[in-house]
Amino acid sequence: MRKAAVLVLVSVVTALLCGCWNSKDIQNMAYVTALGFDYVDGKYVTYVQVLNFSNVAKSESAQVGKNIPVWIGKGEGVTVTESMNDIYSTSQLRIFWGHVKSIVCTETFLKNGQRVREAYDMVNRYREIRYNVLMYGTKESLRDIFTQKSVLNLSPLDTLLDTPSQIYSQRSYILPMYGYKIVAQFNEPAQTAMLPSLTLDKESWSEDRKAMPMFRIDGAYYFHKQQMIGWLSEEDLEGYRWVQKKLERSPINIPDNDDPDAVIILIKPKPRIEPFIRNGKAYFRIRLMIESYLDEMARDITKKEIEEEAAKAIAHQIRTTYEKGLKLKVDVLQLGETLYRKYPAVWHEHHQDGEFILDEHSLDRIDVTVRLMHTGKYKGRVE
Repeated sequence: MRKAAVLVLVSVVTALLCGCWNSKDIQNMAYVTALGFDYVDGKYVTYVQVLNFSNVAKSESAQVGKNIPVWIGKGEGVTVTESMNDIYSTSQLRIFWGHVKSIVCTETFLKNGQRVREAYDMVNRYREIRYNVLMYGTKESLRDIFTQKSVLNLSPLDTLLDTPSQIYSQRSYILPMYGYKIVAQFNEPAQTAMLPSLTLDKESWSEDRKAMPMFRIDGAYYFHKQQMIGWLSEEDLEGYRWVQKKLERSPINIPDNDDPDAVIILIKPKPRIEPFIRNGKAYFRIRLMIESYLDEMARDITKKEIEEEAAKAIAHQIRTTYEKGLKLKVDVLQLGETLYRKYPAVWHEHHQDGEFILDEHSLDRIDVTVRLMHTGKYKGRVE
């Protein structure tokens, strides 16, 4: 009886041990935090950014400013899958993809929109990678992008690449985009897909006297019918920010020139695009209500003057951005989508030949109302 009990105990312990044979120690895995795609000589080239989380994790013993090493892996193949599997051949450790926060594509890669769909299709099919992954285009080297540190030599996870919301909450210009939204725009016949472009600003920051590059979103790539149309700079897209409902905080000079009387901060925009038909042609009106507060005053100016000058400046920026898009045949303000939603039959009629239907007269009116909510800590200066 005792021998039988011992045999049962041994068999149970053995079964439990067998269940652990396939387990992996978390410290012995390579955690990918960013993916990069390039296309060179007819082959897909995939880059991965790998961090050692024991160096990144917050702890009492962590040293702020200590250099955190970044490992970059590279693979090549005639398909995206083959290029990513090529990385496994030299990785030494099991690669875990569940912490991917961003995807960066080179301009060469983006020139064929089908490659973007192919790459995202593969990435999205793999069970470990999440849906809410940020996506960027770039003209920079992917190795330079993935080795970039944050201010104070903080982790690459604390940069614009992976956490753009920190900067966007203080300076809202070009909205960060998740990959699933870009692919959705690819599939919408009435939408122009927009992909923010990432660059390295090598002049603005330094550590002592040593120049320290920092990330900057300098513009956006535009796609229609899965093909790249072109690129517009941040300056070209000044007016785009005002029709973004998620804009959090953005400044403007009053008046908008090199010798302003004041600077105000604009928040909480409420844009509305209204399509209408006149003589069989589609036109659009933009109505915008937006709140603001005074940030700087160089000369005495009344509250009414500030609101009126701000409304003029915003309307001018929106129209200028619209006209910049016309030169590339890009619907920057997504006017066509509103026509598609409200008058689908008219939209289909105008797009039978696939032509770009917008011209300099299509944007009929821009009505902007600015409300100055307060004047900061100085009270009563603006009447």
